[in-house]
Amino acid sequence: MRLTTDEAFRAYGDRIFRAALSVCRNRADADDVVQDVMIRYHSLGQQYESEEHLKAWLLRAAINRARDVASSFWRRNKTSWEDCMAEAAFEEPADGRLFAAVMELPERYRIVIHLFYYEDYSVREIAKLLHSREGTVKSQLSRGRALLKTKLKEEWDDDE
Repeated sequence: MRLTTDEAFRAYGDRIFRAALSVCRNRADADDVVQDVMIRYHSLGQQYESEEHLKAWLLRAAINRARDVASSFWRRNKTSWEDCMAEAAFEEPADGRLFAAVMELPERYRIVIHLFYYEDYSVREIAKLLHSREGTVKSQLSRGRALLKTKLKEEWDDDE
């Protein structure tokens, strides 16, 4: 199975961007990651077993590329994630607070939370995508949820 680059971008561009943004925490870097992933997809010309395999490949490539960008010297010394939050638009204020809380999580929790809740991947699929064990993904989800619960409870208590 193979989609044209335009079809793949239309179908998965937003998902690639959101996955990259969850790692990079910067809109410009996430845009660059989307472009890099789509260029790689176009130049490889690879066939995929199914649409789900294609989606998983694109997301995995986006996460790997975003990690490279996020760990580069230039990126580490460039922009804070607060700048990104100022650009993000949310329909409900609570959505923005939840997103901000997710973005404050350590990367290993942030990625699994994003894939599980925003991309609707199962624990098994996330483990396969991230090349880790299901137990590891489950514990990262559990710890990430606990951190989110604590963070959101603190904000709730502060609002009262």
